Amino acid sequence: MHEGVKIFLGATTADAAARPLHWVYDPKKLKTYIKGKKEIAFLKQNKSPFYSIKTGNVSGYNDVGQVMFQTIITSKKKSDILKNFKKNIVRHFGPGSNYYKSLKKRKKYKKIKWKKPLNGPWIHQNFIETIKNIKAKKSITGGTKVNESDGFCAALPYYFLVSKKEKEVKKVIRTVANSKINEVYGLARLKIIDLANTGEKYPVQKFIKINKKNRYFKEPIMNIKKVLRLKKQNHITLVRKLGKACSDPGNFLSATHSIISSSNYKSAIVKTIKAGGCNASRCNYIGAYFAALKGFKNIPSQWIKKTIPAKNILKYI
Repeated sequence: MHEGVKIFLGATTADAAARPLHWVYDPKKLKTYIKGKKEIAFLKQNKSPFYSIKTGNVSGYNDVGQVMFQTIITSKKKSDILKNFKKNIVRHFGPGSNYYKSLKKRKKYKKIKWKKPLNGPWIHQNFIETIKNIKAKKSITGGTKVNESDGFCAALPYYFLVSKKEKEVKKVIRTVANSKINEVYGLARLKIIDLANTGEKYPVQKFIKINKKNRYFKEPIMNIKKVLRLKKQNHITLVRKLGKACSDPGNFLSATHSIISSSNYKSAIVKTIKAGGCNASRCNYIGAYFAALKGFKNIPSQWIKKTIPAKNILKYI
């Protein structure tokens, strides 16, 4: 269990590091926010234009992973996990939660000019749909309107702490993100992290080699090859072309470029924060990858101390 917990800690710490600069899409504004700062991770003052939460907390991307992690710990048997996960999603993100309170404020904001970030967490489109589908007792509950990495974030603890069986993992992904793109790219991320965890020197390249005849991964492989050809290009400039938004495949491609062009956890996360946009979601994949590849000690200890959910995770290491 310990290795999986460390990988999840890698994702959690990375998300928290990027969170104060989450969703800054204007490169000029981002430059002014980080100018002259020695440390741009865990920025004390929130600079996200959309929402503001205490530094050290995580975005909704990693938070769905926290819900899964807690569900795994508290479920008495494996067969209860998915059922309990759905209940916990409604409890954590649904009516009465801080996420839902912020959503009500957001609806008011739509009627006026957006002047400042919301005070409170930001609920994702996938979660809004998932809650609705859980209440409607649908068999597959995930959202279908967006191709964001919520499914991967939910499946990360499950994959490394419960089961790597594809059928089960796909089910977890589609519990919160019900589309082929969500599933395929979510699974590709998990397989690459897994290869890093088994001591593979070049996990991304190994993933291509293993799956080159697998039609299921045809699109991710084609896109990874494209990124490998662009390895030496400047990351910040390239992310503008590959995609700095939340949706796959762009999100996956930009994160993969950070992975192949970085030598360690810290440099990859700092680079990703500087590239802007939906950097917190990309950091979940990158942070988990480097924790798997280089080990727990590659995560800066000062960063772990600053990460609020890390306190709970560390109990299980």
